[in-house]
Amino acid sequence: MSGKRQAVIVAARRTAVAPRGGALSPLQADELAAPVLAQLVGDAGISPDRVDHVILGNALYGGGNPARLAALRAGLPESVPALTVDTQCCSGLDAILLGTRMIEAGAADCVLAGGTESFSRSPIRMHRPSAPGEQPVAYDRPAFAPPAFEDPDLAEAAARLAAERGISRESQAGFAVTSHAKALAAVDALRERLVRIDAADLARDAFSRGLTARTALRAPVLAGSPETGLNAAAIACEADGAAAVLLMAEERLSGKGHPVLRIAGGLSSGGDPANPALAPVGLAEALLESCGLKVEDLAAVELMEAYAVQAMATAELLGLEAAALNPLGGALARGHPIGASGAVLAVQLFERLARKVGGATPAQSRGMALIAAAGGLAAGIVAEAC
Repeated sequence: MSGKRQAVIVAARRTAVAPRGGALSPLQADELAAPVLAQLVGDAGISPDRVDHVILGNALYGGGNPARLAALRAGLPESVPALTVDTQCCSGLDAILLGTRMIEAGAADCVLAGGTESFSRSPIRMHRPSAPGEQPVAYDRPAFAPPAFEDPDLAEAAARLAAERGISRESQAGFAVTSHAKALAAVDALRERLVRIDAADLARDAFSRGLTARTALRAPVLAGSPETGLNAAAIACEADGAAAVLLMAEERLSGKGHPVLRIAGGLSSGGDPANPALAPVGLAEALLESCGLKVEDLAAVELMEAYAVQAMATAELLGLEAAALNPLGGALARGHPIGASGAVLAVQLFERLARKVGGATPAQSRGMALIAAAGGLAAGIVAEAC
């Protein structure tokens, strides 16, 4: 649109991702995010007082404002406001979308946006007693849809999708094996791009490994039938990590020649709470149409792999080419730090397109990040290197 302010990603960073109880387990969510924010300011070569806002996604803490804690820990001025967003798995990408909208609206010129999550340090959830003498009741997750709507366990919903579409355990295992292989192939290229945290000697995603189909099929079925059910290899593990980008108004760039990724379009949307895995399909179609693009125009698609079947069904319905899908490895190979996962996708997209990591060529300039969330939510961005 002529005259519209454009938001660009000037820098993108993340921590390594580690399974729950692993190398990052001593750290709270804000402690994970702070070094990422500080590194982004350094990468962009700007003064911390140029940052207008900090927006971080977080899904498990249910209180406080981790974004504010992270901003202060990162050494940003006390005057910089910070906002924490919770749209579950979409949180990190929705935070980036909110930052983009602020820049497009002229409400900010520079925004740090992303997500952070510590499964390891997240609070234990309990319902307060409703009457004297009653005991608190622990719960694993809140409701994602109210009564009158179906609110299935997410693994059960994914297993149902696998059964409906006839996606076998063997094909899910093959998808997981490919995800791990791509992640391992990208380890050396990404090693220097990950923010190292002093409290954890972790230079790569801890979960990625040389997975074989035989090993992937060995684990017992956790949801669904023996033929199409889900096991541990087909489900992204609970994990800790943080990721963020530094967004700027394109007109404010200094012209230093840094690679940047222009946000060409972005959407958040809702779908059927009973089938949350497929919520990104309609969003992606609408997003591409709004950008005047087709799937074949995309060199890379960072699609969340919360469940192998979810990514497989989405890719099939959208007609995504296997070579373009998660070229640096997906969440099955690194884990799922819920509030950060959408931001991880954006960072991977930046590395692939703007920094040409993993063999990308100058002609491969456009890509999409896409994620689903509990309750039937979805979020996505289309970006192009420039």
